[in-house]
Amino acid sequence: MRSYLSVWRLPSAPVLLLAGFAGRLPSAMVPLALLLMVQQQTGSYAVAGLASATYGLAMAAMAPVLGRLADRRTPRPVLLAQAAVYPLLLVLLVAVVLGGAPTPAVVAAAAAAGAATPLVSGTVRALWSRVDPAVRGTAYALDATATELVFVAGPTVVAALAVLASPAWALAVAGALAVCGALAIATSGAMRRWVPVPAAERTSPFATVLAPGMPRVLLSGSALMLGFGALEVAIPAFADESGSPGLSGLLLALWSLGSVAGGLWFGARVVSASLPRQYRWLLLGVTIGLAPLVAASSPWVLGALLFLGGTAIAPTLTVQSSLVGSLAPAHATTEAFTWLSTMATGASALGAALGGALIDSSGVTGSLLLAVAGAAAAVVVTLVPGRAAPARPRERVAA
Repeated sequence: MRSYLSVWRLPSAPVLLLAGFAGRLPSAMVPLALLLMVQQQTGSYAVAGLASATYGLAMAAMAPVLGRLADRRTPRPVLLAQAAVYPLLLVLLVAVVLGGAPTPAVVAAAAAAGAATPLVSGTVRALWSRVDPAVRGTAYALDATATELVFVAGPTVVAALAVLASPAWALAVAGALAVCGALAIATSGAMRRWVPVPAAERTSPFATVLAPGMPRVLLSGSALMLGFGALEVAIPAFADESGSPGLSGLLLALWSLGSVAGGLWFGARVVSASLPRQYRWLLLGVTIGLAPLVAASSPWVLGALLFLGGTAIAPTLTVQSSLVGSLAPAHATTEAFTWLSTMATGASALGAALGGALIDSSGVTGSLLLAVAGAAAAVVVTLVPGRAAPARPRERVAA
């Protein structure tokens, strides 16, 4: 607990944690709320799924571009502009859907809103990368734990608002949270102390991705998220096949809560092993935790296994963030973290699509096996030799 208090006492830490949590909630709320709203309006899951996927892909594709722009000066003007534009585009999206516009217009509005999603996650992680190394690992652990809670709280809020009011209200709440989170981070003391690090020379758009050590982290993270995407589809299918479809939300929550518990435990530890070694062993732990899911015989057994297996997830993401923060070029930390989010989003979507196809063709077991294979592939990627990252000083700005 003492290590967490040391992070909380940093001047802007409460703002980064609380505003970061609020600002990330739309990422978990809008795709689901949009799916529900479009399906209710059109009666088509195909159109609803297309709109939701378009929103997520546009958000993922735009993030590295905005991250690169943010690093050139500071993320503040990007966040302020997004805080002004994003709610207007959400209103446009709701109007287009409820107005019965044709599918291309709905998809275009979803893409515009997704591309304008505030750059909260990458900015917060970039700010954490600038704190004292003595507390940086614990800060990343808190950040990873908060992210897990986002994906527990977000869908829960959407479900409640959809029942009590309508999915459109869930989009309105998500827009308000995004604006509050973005403005709080943009005006925080940590942001005011942000000093851009000029690039030594003009670089290609993919220079950050190809920095020494980064490809292995990004590819291993993508393999892991592909497996998670397959598992997110397999869990509801398992509950449905077991005759208890209502348990799917509980099972997903147990998985996330296991990750939260593991993240809180790991963040209070002092580990002497190098970051690459920690990352490799934690990925192996995730793989071992996922393997028994294939043999689960009931939703309750699956829930227990998900909770236990989930305990390795937040620690893995914590070390992953530490690695990205240490490997990213000093002038491109925000961009590096947005690339991590982008590749994770794309891989998760691909895993969900492949998992769904496997469920249709071979049952839930096929999707569960894909989840295990994704985690195992992530371990293999970390074993591939690559260029070592050169030692370099890092600017520190206390949060």
